[in-house]
Amino acid sequence: MLSRLMNFLRACWLPSSDHYVHRSLDAAGRQDGLLWYKDTGQHMSGEFSIAVVQANNLLEDQSQIESGPLSLLESGPYGTFIGIYDGHGGPETSRFINDHLFQHLKRFASEQQSMSVDVIRKAYQATEEGFLSLVTKQWPMKPQIAAVGSCCLVGVICGGTLYIANVGDSRAVLGRLVKATGEVLAIQLSSEHNVGRESVRQEMHSLHPDDSQIVILKHNVWRVKGLIQVSRSIGDVYLKKPEFNRSPLYAKFRLREPFKRPILSSEPSISVHELQPHDQFIIFASDGLWEHLSNQDAVDIVQNHPHSGSARRLVKAALLEAAKKREMRYSDLKKIDRGIRRHFHDDITVIVVYLDSNLVSRASSVKGPTLSVKGGGVNLTAKTLAPCDTPAEVNTT
Repeated sequence: MLSRLMNFLRACWLPSSDHYVHRSLDAAGRQDGLLWYKDTGQHMSGEFSIAVVQANNLLEDQSQIESGPLSLLESGPYGTFIGIYDGHGGPETSRFINDHLFQHLKRFASEQQSMSVDVIRKAYQATEEGFLSLVTKQWPMKPQIAAVGSCCLVGVICGGTLYIANVGDSRAVLGRLVKATGEVLAIQLSSEHNVGRESVRQEMHSLHPDDSQIVILKHNVWRVKGLIQVSRSIGDVYLKKPEFNRSPLYAKFRLREPFKRPILSSEPSISVHELQPHDQFIIFASDGLWEHLSNQDAVDIVQNHPHSGSARRLVKAALLEAAKKREMRYSDLKKIDRGIRRHFHDDITVIVVYLDSNLVSRASSVKGPTLSVKGGGVNLTAKTLAPCDTPAEVNTT
């Protein structure tokens, strides 16, 4: 009788779909001050760990891990999708990507009935075009949205193949076991688009040969047109469409000379890797982590500790380094509130994805449990203009 009553209540209160949303602490993650984390979970190819620490007044980093169907078709493909979206100028672009990119990827994968470089490229393009439409609509009331953008790092594991796509300076690093020595080496998988790199500055000069000021050293930091460090992004429409680089946009974002071709690009760098049995795990993180930890340092931390809590461990290691650089104690850094905290470190998002070789090698048509987790931040009051989403996990078996 009691079980029947509970089933009736569930039917009344849960969404009428095949999946349901967990909002308990264990399912949706835990909050510790400005740190949000989910220490362990299961994706189709192994375990994962995710952690986010907020520094900005509004969390500009967004992130997600999706596992199960990678298309809208029953026939698949199936796999795992990882996304790290490091926003700048505000949270609008990274939130937009978090809401739309994976859905575009599923749509294009359905059309091609497979996963491919072309599917991922089209998903990026559709997301960029969607955000441009949003800026166009909001420009009369909210012109500053034209100066909001986001880096966008994506990993897709499907049928033993790993796809890595990136615009901006977030990074994916593989931990690979060397059997002869027992070491786990760090192998960077993503290409970065930050003009602090000589090769990226050369690329910008070759794309804009008629503009000697395309990259400027300002306050000892290289910036595109003296404004932004990344050369590729989603959003940042004010440097892609000249009609948005004018009043009423703030004067500090407006260029003196009109431009004829886009200054920034949204074209992702995409690489394809066949996963090997000695590939142990992949660390996906926003540049807030890599400012403080080298690739090998991060891999060593993951390798030398238990799987559970690995992302949180990496965030803490970065915060310890940030505190050390300011000659302060970690315990004192933790007391500094969001907004002011940005003077000490950036928002940091980390997703560690472990690779179980027995699961990785399964065909892309093999179904597994469906999982959807989005990284969380500080829950703001209803009066806040741009509230952060409440983290939630959708879990279907």
